[in-house]
Parts: sequence; structure tokens; C-alpha cells
Amino acid sequence: MTARIANDRRANLIGSVWMITAMAVFAVEDAFVKAAALTLPVGQILILFGLGGAFVFAGLLLIQKRPLFVPDVVSRPMRFRVVFEIVGRLFFVLALSLTPLSVTTVILQAAPLVVVAGAALVFGEKVGWRRWTAVLIGLLGVVVIVQPGADSFSLLSLLAILGMLGFAGRDLASRAAPASLNTSILGLYGFLSILAAGILFSGWQAAPFVMPTPDAWLFLSGAVLAGVAAYSCLMKAMRTGDVSAVTPFRYTRLLFGIALGVVVFGEQVSPSMMLGAGLIVLSGLFILWRGKQATPPGARQH
Repeated sequence: MTARIANDRRANLIGSVWMITAMAVFAVEDAFVKAAALTLPVGQILILFGLGGAFVFAGLLLIQKRPLFVPDVVSRPMRFRVVFEIVGRLFFVLALSLTPLSVTTVILQAAPLVVVAGAALVFGEKVGWRRWTAVLIGLLGVVVIVQPGADSFSLLSLLAILGMLGFAGRDLASRAAPASLNTSILGLYGFLSILAAGILFSGWQAAPFVMPTPDAWLFLSGAVLAGVAAYSCLMKAMRTGDVSAVTPFRYTRLLFGIALGVVVFGEQVSPSMMLGAGLIVLSGLFILWRGKQATPPGARQH
């Protein structure tokens, strides 16, 4: 029994390190995308980013001697996943290019709250009044950050909210996706969805192609490598240790995003943003804690 507890603790520690690493690298990816957006149209960034990530995951599948296409890829949950991925990525990159990195990162942290609400409404999962209250408080945190009605309110902040809702929908669709789809094939079609988002937005925007500068190529390459590495670390984290022990470390992305926004892009952190971030994080942690309380003793979460 003692050896099992020790092994569980070690697995939780390793999983937590993987999660923190994933969140740090995701924040670096966001910073690279924002830097690239200073000189490149958003649609072009999505196209090049999507192509780069799809190429990497396709290569991984070929190395693993696995097919690039299986019938489950066109299943109904995967079709929904593609649509939500397109919405999430498009509006999130627009938010990164037009609004502060710190604000966009904080609003993104509300996605797990929307997933909890969606799981109750779509999948019929049992969510008690305490967790519903936490969801509402977390969403109130988003309102505090956006400050509708205030002189400082900008409609551009809605881009981050739409991106967050898209990612929440993607996560819900992923829960219903066939178990036969492995991490690499999900990554491949996730990046192909980003490519599709870029093509659609470029066609709507009708922006001319811009030859990337050496710095822009560096930023795009860094974003692709960071995105693939972060995605891989995230999958590793979710498969190591208890979900309830590892998942709270998702919120470290908020710290990394704010730090990069302040240090690299010279952004300022307002009291209202800190208050809103606190409400979002505390609500998310409470929901995770309540979910752990509902788990039968001795049952390991995967």
C-alpha cells in the first residue's frame, strides 16, 4: 500500500511538471504568433502555422507507421471538433494580434468553466448547484475583465471570448470523439483545421500575400515548434498521474501569459484584470475540487 501511494505521488508530480511545461510553451507559442502578426496578415499566419503543424504531425504518424486517414476522422464528433477548432483558432489569433496578450490569455482560462456547463447541458453530466455557482462566478470574472459599459470597453475584447468559446466547444467534441483516434492524428486534423481557418479568413479579407521577413519566419517556426511541443507535453501530462492532481496546473498558463505580455510587449496589468483572473482561477479550482470529492474513494482518474 505504501509503495502504491509513493508511486501515485511520483506520477502526480511528474504529470504536474509536464502540465506546467505545456502551459509555459503554449504561452511562448502565443507570444510568437503575436509577434508574427506585427508584419503578417492573420489569415496568412493561420495558413503557414496550420501547414507547419500538420506537416510535423503527419511526419510523426508516418514514423509510427500509422495511417494519415481513418474512417473515424469523419465521424460526427470530429466534424463538430473541426468547426469549433476553426472558430476557436481564428478568433484567438485575431485577439492575439489586436488585443494585449495578457488579457487574451486570462480570458482563455474560462474555457474549462464553459466545458463544465456544456458537459451538463450536452452530455447530461450531473453538475450540482455549487459547481453551477462557481461557473457563474468564473464567467463574472470575464465580465470584470471586459468591463462592458465602461469607457475602457473595446469590442475587440469579444474576439478573445469567441475564441475561448470555440476552444471549449472543441474540448467538448473531443470528449465524444472515437477512442481509436490517437494524439498524433488529432493533432494532424487540428492543424489542418487551422489551415482551413486561414484559407477562409484570407478569402474573406482579400489581403495580399506578404513575403515574410527573416524575423517573421523565425516567429512562425517558433510558434509551430512550440505548439507541437506544448500539445505533446499536454497529452503526456493528462496520461500521467491523476487528472484532479494535474489539471489545476493548467492555470499556470495565465502567469506565463501575463509575464510575457508585460516583459516582452510592455503591457500593463490593471486591477480589474487581476480581480477577474482571480475569480476565474478560484472558480476553476473549486470545480476541480468538487469533481474530486464526487469521485469514489480509491478510484483513480484518468
